[in-house]
Amino acid sequence: MLLLDEPTEGIQPNIIQQIGRVIRTLCDQGDMAIVLVEQFFDFAYDLGSEFTVLKRGEVVFNKRAETLSRDELY
Repeated sequence: MLLLDEPTEGIQPNIIQQIGRVIRTLCDQGDMAIVLVEQFFDFAYDLGSEFTVLKRGEVVFNKRAETLSRDELY
């Protein structure tokens, strides 16, 4: 398992794209679970297959990507 806690925090946009490509490559290999904690919703939405959204420590929802719209993340 790989746990990434806000890997885009304070990072330049071009580096964020590179981080995303590395995470996507790891996801596509399918050899490990990746947990991404991220406040940059667009970044997470483009990478994730399942989303759990918390608000003040409480689960707001848990959905698979195919049942989630971007609007629900905002």
